[in-house]
Amino acid sequence: MADLPTLLLASLNPDTRKQAEQNLNAVSTQPGFLSHLLRLVLDPAQDRAVRLSGSVYLKNITKLRWDEDVQPLPEQDKAALRSQLVPAMLTLSDPSDKSVRAQVAESVSLIAELDFPEKWGDLIDQLVSSLSATDYNINLGVLQTAHSIFRQWRAHVRSDELYSEINLVLSKFMDPFLQLFRQTTSLLLNPTQSPELTTPAANYALLAQSMVLLIDIFYDLTCQDLPPAIEDTHEEFFAPGSGWFQKFLSWDPESLRGDPDDNTPSLSSQIKTGILEISELFIKLYPEQLQKTPAVESLVQGVWSLVGSNRLPNVADDSLVSQSLRFLSTAIRSGYYKPLFSSRDTISSLVQGVVVPNVTLREHDIEQFEDDPLEFIRLDLALSTTGTDLATRRQAAADVLQALVGSGYEAETTEIVGAWINTGLTEYAANKEENWKAKDSAVYLLTALATRGSTSQHGVTSTNALVDVVKFFSDNVYEDLKAAPGAVHPILQVDAIRFLYTFRNQLTKDQLLSVLPLLVHHLDSSNYVTYTYAAITIDRVLFIKQGNQLLFAQADIHDFAPALVDALLKKIESAGSAEKVAENDHLMKCIMRVIVTARQTLTPVYENTLARLVAILGVISKNPSNPNFDQYIFESISGLMRFVVAGTPATIVTFEQALFTPFTIIIQADIDQYIPYVFQVLAQMLELHPGAVPAEYRSLLPFLLTPAIWQQKGSIPGLVKLLKAFLSRDAAQMVAGGQVASVLAVVQQRLIPSKLNDAWGFELLQSVIQNVKPSDLQQYMKPVILTLLTRMQSSKTDKFVYHFARFLLFTMAINVEGLGPDYIIAVIEQIQPQLWSQILTNFVIPQAPKVPHKDRKLAVVGMTRLLCESRFMMQQPSVQAWPVAYTALGKLFSEPQYFKNNTEDDPHAGLTAIDYEEQTAGYQAAYSRLAASESTEIDPVAFVQNPQQYLKQGLEALSKTYGQQVQMLISSAESGPIV
Repeated sequence: MADLPTLLLASLNPDTRKQAEQNLNAVSTQPGFLSHLLRLVLDPAQDRAVRLSGSVYLKNITKLRWDEDVQPLPEQDKAALRSQLVPAMLTLSDPSDKSVRAQVAESVSLIAELDFPEKWGDLIDQLVSSLSATDYNINLGVLQTAHSIFRQWRAHVRSDELYSEINLVLSKFMDPFLQLFRQTTSLLLNPTQSPELTTPAANYALLAQSMVLLIDIFYDLTCQDLPPAIEDTHEEFFAPGSGWFQKFLSWDPESLRGDPDDNTPSLSSQIKTGILEISELFIKLYPEQLQKTPAVESLVQGVWSLVGSNRLPNVADDSLVSQSLRFLSTAIRSGYYKPLFSSRDTISSLVQGVVVPNVTLREHDIEQFEDDPLEFIRLDLALSTTGTDLATRRQAAADVLQALVGSGYEAETTEIVGAWINTGLTEYAANKEENWKAKDSAVYLLTALATRGSTSQHGVTSTNALVDVVKFFSDNVYEDLKAAPGAVHPILQVDAIRFLYTFRNQLTKDQLLSVLPLLVHHLDSSNYVTYTYAAITIDRVLFIKQGNQLLFAQADIHDFAPALVDALLKKIESAGSAEKVAENDHLMKCIMRVIVTARQTLTPVYENTLARLVAILGVISKNPSNPNFDQYIFESISGLMRFVVAGTPATIVTFEQALFTPFTIIIQADIDQYIPYVFQVLAQMLELHPGAVPAEYRSLLPFLLTPAIWQQKGSIPGLVKLLKAFLSRDAAQMVAGGQVASVLAVVQQRLIPSKLNDAWGFELLQSVIQNVKPSDLQQYMKPVILTLLTRMQSSKTDKFVYHFARFLLFTMAINVEGLGPDYIIAVIEQIQPQLWSQILTNFVIPQAPKVPHKDRKLAVVGMTRLLCESRFMMQQPSVQAWPVAYTALGKLFSEPQYFKNNTEDDPHAGLTAIDYEEQTAGYQAAYSRLAASESTEIDPVAFVQNPQQYLKQGLEALSKTYGQQVQMLISSAESGPIV
C-alpha cells in the first residue's frame, strides 16, 4: 500500500486514470486497506490533491462496495473504519479541510444508512460526547456528521424500523441538541455576553455556520413526527415576537452580510431560509401546533418585512426569497388562514408587493440568458419543489398566484393580475424596443394565472376557467412565435415557444401541426436558448398522448422529419469539443423523439443519419461528460436500427458495418459509461441478423465470459441480454466450444450469490435451459441446483425465493424435447432423496399463487405439467402434496384474463411510451436501459392456447395411467375440481 498516494494522484489524470483505478481496486482488497486510506486522508503532510482524491475514493467504496455480497469487504475492516470515522470528522474540523470533511461526512452517511443502529450502536454516543461548550470548530464537525445521518429520514417512508431508529436518536441526542441550540442562539443574538466566543468576526461566523446546521437538524428531527421535547418547547421557537425563529427573521448583523456582488447566500440568509423551510413543514404536518399561537400570522408579517417591495434584489438572496414565497403559498393552500389572505386588499398587496417584483426579469437573468444559456434553461424548466434551491424567484412568485387561484380566490386574483397583464401589454405597445420586459412579465403572469395543474411530463393539465389561453396565444404570443429573427427581443421569442411548451395540451392537433413548422424554423436560430427551447418543445409536442395513444404518428411528420433531424444534428456537430458537443442533451433528446415518431420515414436518409450519429459518438467518447446525452444518442442509434431494419431487413448489414468498429474501440478502451449501452445494441443487432451468426460476433464471446467484464455492475443487464441473444441463435456452437460451461460459471459465481444481480442470474439460466439440449446440459444441472440451494440456505430473500420457484415452474412449463418436470426433479433427488417434496411444499406451492399477472400463464402451465406429467408426483412422499399443489393451481385459475398472450397492436408501443422526464439517466451502478433495443417479450408457453383445456387433457391422460387415484386426489383438494 506504500504507493497509494501515487495511485490516487494518477487517478486524477485522464491519461492514467483507467490503469490507476484498476490498481487501486486490486490494492483495496488487501486487509486493513480502509483504515490505511483514512489515515492517508487525515495526514496533513500529504499532498492536498492526494487527501481529497483519497476521501472521494473512500466515499465511492462505501457507496458501491460496502454491502457487496460477491467480493465482500472484510467485516473486521468495516468495524475498524466505523470506529474511526467520527474522530476523523473532528480531526478535519479546520476550515481548510472543508472539502475533505464533506466527502468523509458522505461516507458516514452512506455507512450509517446501512449499518446504523444494528452494527454501529455507539455512533450517537460518539457524537454527543464530542460536543464542546467552547470549541465550535469541533461542534461544526459533529453537526455536519449528525446532519449527514439524519437528513436521510426526509426521503423515507414511515415504518416501524425508521421510527425505532429516530426514537433511539432522540433519546440520546435531543437534550444536548436543544442545549447547544439555546447556547448558540444566545451567543448570536447577544454577542457581547461572551466576547471570547463571538470575537473576532471569524468566530462569530463559525457560530452562524453551526446555527445553519442546527436548523437543518431541527428539520431532520421533525420531518417524520413531532418529538415530545420539541412539542414542549414549541413557544421557545415559534412564539410571536419572542420565539427564536421570529427573532432570527429580523436579525441581520453587518459582519455576516457578505459582498453584494457575491452570489453565495450569506449565513444569516441561510438561517432565515432554513427557518422558513421548517415553518412550511409545520404548516403541512403539524398545523394544530402552529394554531396554538398566532405564529403563522407573525411569520407572514416577518416575511412581508423581509421580501416585500423587492427589498432583497440580489442573486445571493434568491434562495431566501424563493423559500419565503413558498412559505406564503403553503400558508394560503393550507386553508387554515383564510382571514389572513381572503381580503381583496391583501391579494392586491401580495400581487403588487411580492409577485410582480419577483416576476420581473433582472439584469442578472438577462446576462444569464446571454452568457450561460444552459443554466438559464435548467432553472427555467425546474419545477418549484420545497427544500430545493432549483425554484427561481419567478417560479415561486407564480406559485403564490396559483395558490390564490386554487384556494377559492380565483375571481379576485384573475381580475387583479389581469389588470397588471393589460398594463404590461399597453406599455409594450407604446414602445416595443424599450419596454419588451413589460410584455415578458405579462406573458409570465398570464401563464402563472392560467395554470391550475401541471406535470413536467405532460405540461399544463388543467387551467383557470376565467382565462382564455388560446385567445391570448392568438392575440399576443403568436406574433412573436412567427417573427423573423431580430424582429423582436430573443427573450420574447423564447417566451412564445415556452408558452406553446406549457399549454401544448390546450391546443388541438391541427393547431399544433400549424405551429410545428415554426418551431422547426427556430432550430436554425443563432440564439442558443431559442433553438434549444424549440427542440424541447418539439420533443414534448411529439410525446402528447390522448388516452393511451400518442397524438402524432409517422404520417404527421413525414414531410419534415429528415430536415428536422438534419437541423438538430447540425447544431450538435457545430459545437466543437467533446464537452461542448455533449452539453446540450435537449437537442439529442429531440433527435431521439423524432426517430421513434418518424419510424420508417427516415429510411431514405438513414445511412447519412447513422454516420453522423456515429461521428458524434466518436467525438464525445474522448471525454464522456453528460449521462443524459449518452442515453439519448444510444437510444437514437438503437431506435433508427429498430425501425429501418423492421421495414428493410437487409439494412442490418449497414448498421453492423457502421457500429462494429466504434463499439470495438469503446470496449477496448474500457469506456465504462458506454459499455452497458454497447452490449444492448450488440444484442439487438444479433437478434436482427438473419441466417448464421457471423464470425465478428463469435469473436466477442471469449471476452464476454471473462470475470473482469462482469465486475462493472451497470454492464450486467446488457451482458445478460447479449448472452441470451447468443444462446437463442448459436447454442449448438457454444456447446461445441465449451462456452455454455463458462456461461453457467458466471451464473454460479457472479450472479446467483449476489442479492443485487440474482434476478439476472435466473434470467440467463432460463435462457440456457430453453436453448441448450437437455442431454448437453445434464452434466451441469446438479452443480447449478446446488448453487441455488446454497444461496437459499445462506442468504435467502423474498425476491430470491420467488425467482427460485419461478425458475422451477419455467423449466417444467417450456416445450423442449427431453425436458419435462421429472428432468429437474431427478436432478434434485440426486442431491438428496425426498428433497423435492420439501422444495415443493416450502417454496413452489406457496409461491405459485403469488406470481405477478404477466407470469400467470407460465405458472399455470408449469403446475399443470408438474401435476399431470411427473412420475415423481404420483409417488410417496410427493403424492401427499398433490392435492395442495392442485389447490394452488386452482387459485391461479381464478383470474383467467391474465392467460392471454399480451400481444399489442403496436409492437413498438412500449418504446414510444418511454419518457425520460421523470427518470434520470446517469453513471450510476444502476442499469441504464435502452428502451429502443428491447425486443417484444416472447411467450415461453405459447404452445398452450387454452390453459383450462390443457389442464383437462392432462388430467384425462393422467387418469388413463393412474385411474381412480387421480379423482381421489382431486376430491381431497380444498379447491375441488377446477375443470
